[in-house]
Amino acid sequence: MNDTLPTLGLALFQTERPQETIELAQLAERLGYSNLWFGDSQNIWRECAVTMGAAAVSTDRIRLGTGVTNLATRHLSVVGSIWATLAELSHGRAVMGIGTGYTSVGTLGRGSMTLADFEDRVGQLRQLLRGESATDAVSDSSYHLEYVSTPRRVPFYMAASGPKALRLAGRIADGVIILVGTAPQFVTWALQHVESGARSVGRELADLDVVLWVSAAVDSDPARARDRMRARVVRSVVKELPVDLEPELMSEVEALRAHRDRYAQDFYHHLTADAEHALEVSDDLVDRFALAGTPAQCRERLAELKQLGVDHVSLVPYPFDLDVKRRSIEMFGQVIADSGTAE
Repeated sequence: MNDTLPTLGLALFQTERPQETIELAQLAERLGYSNLWFGDSQNIWRECAVTMGAAAVSTDRIRLGTGVTNLATRHLSVVGSIWATLAELSHGRAVMGIGTGYTSVGTLGRGSMTLADFEDRVGQLRQLLRGESATDAVSDSSYHLEYVSTPRRVPFYMAASGPKALRLAGRIADGVIILVGTAPQFVTWALQHVESGARSVGRELADLDVVLWVSAAVDSDPARARDRMRARVVRSVVKELPVDLEPELMSEVEALRAHRDRYAQDFYHHLTADAEHALEVSDDLVDRFALAGTPAQCRERLAELKQLGVDHVSLVPYPFDLDVKRRSIEMFGQVIADSGTAE
């Protein structure tokens, strides 16, 4: 394995028919990707639990997880049962990406779970997967998974972008999925908060698997690759940034934020690539929020992320057009082959 690059995982949001998603999963395994992360937002994409089960019996090596599930739209007993079953079906390849809820709750007109409630429910979820009991929040009744006679090993990866969530991930998670873009100052800022949380309970940053969630486009023409990412960047910059960018880029950000109302609560289209004003996004700004360029340029950027302390990059290929997505998976797969990062 090449220590100069992070391992590469792949986010497969279920925008295609299930069989097409499974074919992409099989392709990713053949090409040496380490993980597949499936989106969990019940009103936007096809059901992740069904898709992950199909992927589990259609692959042999690649790890399977959610990017990410939540404990607000799904009862603890349901989540516990899904993951206990997936761990068994996949022969231990299941990993759980989990967060407080975003589009899954947003499309229902509800807010995300508080971090305190999240921490409590994650603790109870771990109890269920160990074969122990949990307590229903409404009835106060105790329940367990009858068929879990021995603990099921399912690593928890907490998705986080804000400082409190990043520190919580450092305290309680096996891994952290960082959602801050690709700017070095963003990534460094996030890692500092994760490390702070880890050290508060006697752990180190190295005790967690650090996954950077990256919007990505690769093409032989770097301009074409960046063009695919401009609309996505518009949706990223309307949110609060971890730290300020250079003054000239902050001026650009403020101009784009004039369109905040259009994108801030558009949960159904938060990952789509068709936005007005996309061409107003400069190449420099694209490079702060995404991985875009030729295979050689992407390889160089990945090496820089590894130097910052990122263990694993999860690629979200854009746009979601099936043919372009497949080609992107193949081209990033060549980066894996050339660099020896397959696991």
